[in-house]
Amino acid sequence: MNLKKSHIIIILLTAIVLGFGGAYAGVKYAQADGAGQEVPEALHGMIGEGTEEDSPETMQKVGQAFNVIKQNYVDDVEDQQLIEGAIEGMLSTLEDPHTSYMDIEMMGQFNEQIESSFEGIGAEVSMENEMVTIISPIKDSPAEESGLRPNDQVLSVDGESLTGLNLNEAVAKIRGEKGSEVVLEIQRSGASDSFEVTIVRDEIPVETVYSSMETIDGNETGILEITNFSENTGTEFEEQLEMLENEDMEGLVIDVRGNPGGLLNIVEDILSLFIPEDQPYLQIEDKDGERTPFYSQLQETKEYPISVIIDEGSASASEILAVALQEMGYDVVGQPSFGKGTVQQAVPMGDGSSIKLTTDKWLSPDGEWIDETGVEPTIEASQPDYFYTNPIQVEEPLTYDQIDEDIENIQIMLMGLNYDTGRSDGYFSEETETAVSEFQADNDLEVTGEVDSDTAGTIETNVVEKIRNGEDDLQLEKALSELYQ
Repeated sequence: MNLKKSHIIIILLTAIVLGFGGAYAGVKYAQADGAGQEVPEALHGMIGEGTEEDSPETMQKVGQAFNVIKQNYVDDVEDQQLIEGAIEGMLSTLEDPHTSYMDIEMMGQFNEQIESSFEGIGAEVSMENEMVTIISPIKDSPAEESGLRPNDQVLSVDGESLTGLNLNEAVAKIRGEKGSEVVLEIQRSGASDSFEVTIVRDEIPVETVYSSMETIDGNETGILEITNFSENTGTEFEEQLEMLENEDMEGLVIDVRGNPGGLLNIVEDILSLFIPEDQPYLQIEDKDGERTPFYSQLQETKEYPISVIIDEGSASASEILAVALQEMGYDVVGQPSFGKGTVQQAVPMGDGSSIKLTTDKWLSPDGEWIDETGVEPTIEASQPDYFYTNPIQVEEPLTYDQIDEDIENIQIMLMGLNYDTGRSDGYFSEETETAVSEFQADNDLEVTGEVDSDTAGTIETNVVEKIRNGEDDLQLEKALSELYQ
């Protein structure tokens, strides 16, 4: 599939820093509000060169509504406001969270995204069950540093509820310039109460591929982490793969955890390095159910073993890569992925705006559709419990002999930091009090044995830092230990 920026095939979940753009042909229509009245000039750009089915008569009601509003509404209304509202209204009836209208400003943001350089909080989002939902924070981004996780729901931004807003409107509130602050109210699965996270927006990292080498049972093992499938990702991946192979790599782990997807042609380029020409690496199914398989020109497969690591934040293009290699016989390690099996296309609207429209389904090489179910790993592996704890907002100190959900979180976090609380059921025991005191002493806090806001915040900061440093990464450890079995 050949791609151009003005006509882009996307398998990326709509992002906080994302937009689309392009052009769309327009025609004149004969009537709108009564005999002989034309559809207003402003409507021309939203109507394509129609087939007989999409004849001018079918658009008369839209033109009539436009004129009724313009001529009778109590306040002045901008033509563009009505046009964009009409487009968004049509798209909302599709009930597809991945189809949306992108104005000119969001097109500029999208160009930044596919070029892997932009400002924001660095988190991919989607609209799930009418809730703005974090799909994945980007590696080394403010969102990751603040502890946001896949499936976190954003309830409000700077104290303003997102209820009733569409995804684009919500995204506009979350976006902002480097150095500015935004306060997000987050609801996390498994937590009864929401919590607030203050994030300082920043420039999001340009790199999308990270490589390293480890010796596992005497075998030189390469690890390639892909954080996003952007314009330069394919080139970066191939260069770093070649570098590892030149260092006598004997096995490879590809890590796409937290990778929300990206450009379809990029994951195709990467799969073409591994999937031989005699079998497809992907199938595309159009609206009529016609399936088209896609093949590489690779003559021989790699001689070394390969595995892929996924989690609930692996979506779209990440899932294409994972399931294609899985059906080649390679292991997929981790947790079930997000489950997005559709392809979007940016359809130009003529003025720099565009419609991001779901046009196709993508299927695995064997014809499986993973939408809403995700890719099931061949080897399941979870992270330690403290990876899944919730931030604590302490109004009154948590103390000995109390029972509370927040105490359970604190106990799990402290155990993850190697402080023995004796239990993790939410009862503030003497052992828990001793563990809190030891933590406070080690971190230059007032030693009280109680968990106040300073202690809770320091515990959370240490947990996030430990996770980001890659300590106790049981999923990676499992992938490495199973690679040569």
